Order: sequence, then structure tokens, then C-alpha cells
Amino acid sequence: MTDDRSFSMPTPASPQRRIGVLLVNLGTPDSPKTPDVRRYLNEFLTDGRVIDMPAAVRYPLFQGLVVPLRAPKSAKIYQQLWDERGSPLLYHGLDLQKLVQEKLGKDYVVAFGMRYQNPSIEKALEELRAAAVDRIIVLPLFPQYAAASTGSVQEKVMELVSKWWVVPSISFISTFTDDPGFIGTFVTLGKEEMAKRKYDHVVFSYHGIPERHVLKGSHNNYCKLGTCCSSYNKNNRYCYRAQCFETSRQLAAGLGLAPEQYTTTFQSRLQSRLRDPWLQPYTDEVLKEMPAKGIKNVLAFSPAFVADCLETTIEVGTEFREMFEEAGGEHWQLVPSLNSHPQWVEGVVNMIHRN
Repeated sequence: MTDDRSFSMPTPASPQRRIGVLLVNLGTPDSPKTPDVRRYLNEFLTDGRVIDMPAAVRYPLFQGLVVPLRAPKSAKIYQQLWDERGSPLLYHGLDLQKLVQEKLGKDYVVAFGMRYQNPSIEKALEELRAAAVDRIIVLPLFPQYAAASTGSVQEKVMELVSKWWVVPSISFISTFTDDPGFIGTFVTLGKEEMAKRKYDHVVFSYHGIPERHVLKGSHNNYCKLGTCCSSYNKNNRYCYRAQCFETSRQLAAGLGLAPEQYTTTFQSRLQSRLRDPWLQPYTDEVLKEMPAKGIKNVLAFSPAFVADCLETTIEVGTEFREMFEEAGGEHWQLVPSLNSHPQWVEGVVNMIHRN
């Protein structure tokens, strides 16, 4: 006799499978005091992806000579940057983390870390491991891929998780050069400034890197540091220079600028041009020539950064303005970075969802 009653074994409740998100920015000293600045510079400038020379040369040169000389000067600059909330790069990052977490909801765990100093990538990853996330999406907050920034973050993440006994699936968002949320937010901020006054010209100033970094990463020797960057394609997708020019083209289109109305430049070089050429044209040299050409009012963007920091607020916003005025310019205006602008928060959330 058969029993044709159907039955099924009880099914245990499935554990909640959450996705971890790791947002990473470059780093900042713990304070603007010289010892903290020295610690930060020591970690930053001895990274083999930032200073690509043999460790036997890099460590004694930078830890023994460059950093001790540079730290007191840098500390004075950081003192100008610090405000009542501390380091802008840090608190804008924490604000972004909080708002992205709120938008993504309980199915995600969002952590924030710095490549150098605190909060560390290691601490952020431990937060995600403690939350038992099913997979991790890593978003280095550098729009254009460079081995010295995004590549360094990726290397550090892989180094740390390689020591875990259980390693979840990990994916990286390596570039968002032309991401609609990134471009759109900068366009919104730029239009707000353009509505306040008329500008003769727009400058898109990106953080520079040595030319050799670009050539070392060139796909099939495609890069010639010339017109090869006039289009963005599969051969130069990860070329930092090509990405910068593509970001400029996208921003110019959104702002309604013709090619002759804007210039792409590069800032923050460490060495002199003769000793170690960096990507050109150099922002400081270009802006000094502008007033003599009748360009007296300039709107400046720093599209290599998504949060205001020393390179935006102090270098572009203050130092370049002073240079421009000394050369005869009348008005130099920095467009603020994306920070935790609602449109940018939405853009980050969309990038996470697409990945």
C-alpha cells in the first residue's frame, strides 16, 4: 500500500546574503602636526607604485632625506586646510559612506578606508569580514585609473585578503572616467558657478604623474603621449592621460563648451621637467600665460578628485589663484569637488548597483 500524501522536508531559513562595499580614498595625516604628516608621507612616498624605483634606493632616499625635509613644510599647508571637522578628505569620505549606506539599505554594508594612514583599508575590510558579507565591491575613489592610485589600492586589498582563510568574491570598479553620475555632478556644480559670472576660459586640472608611468602601462605601445588621446577606446581605456582628456571632453559637452574654450592641464608634479618629465601641459605654467592672451577670468575644475583636499582647496583654489593674479589675471574660481553632493551619492549608488 502506498501513501500518496505529498510532503517535503522542512527547509532551513537561508542566511541573509549581504554585499560589502569598500570605498577607498588616498589618505590624510591624523593631524596637521609635523610628526603625523611625517608618518603619512613616509607611508605614501615609499609605496613602490607611487615612487617606482628599487626599494633599496626608495626607502633611504625618501625616509632619510625627502620626507624629513618636506614634512615641516607640508604640515604648515595642512594647517591651512584643517577646519573644525578636521581633514576634509576624511570627513567628506565618512559623509559619503553614511549617505551611500542609507541609500543602499540593509542588504549592503558600506565601509570606508584610506590607502595611507587612518581609517586603514585593513580596518575597513575587517568590518566587512565581521559582517559576513557574501561578496565585496571595491570602489577606489579615483575617477581615472592610475597604477599609483587605483592600482595601489587594488594591490593592498589583494595583499590583505590573501591572508584570510575564507575569501569572498571580490570585484573592483577600476575607473569611472565617463560615469554619468560623476560627470553630471561636476556639470551641475560648474553651471552653478557659471551662473554667477562670465568666464573667459575653463581649466580642467588633473593630478600629474610621470610620463614613464603612462608608457609602462601602454597597451601594445599604443601611447605616444600625443594625439593618441584624442579618442577614448579599448587601446587606451586604462591610460591615465587618455582618461583625463576623455573626462574633459565629457565635462565640456555637459557645460556647452567648444574646444577652444577649455584647456586640460596637469598639476602637483614632484620633480623638475628636465630631470623627470611629468604629464603636460603643467597647470602652473599655463595659467601664468593666460592674462597676456586676454584671459582674465578663469573657472577651474579638479576632476581627478571627488573630495576637496590639499590639492584642490589649497593648490588649485589658493596657490593657483595667487599665481594667476600676479600674472595679471582678475578672477580665478575653483569649482568645489563632489564631496557628498546628493547627485554624486546617487551616482555612487548606481555604480554599485551596476556591479
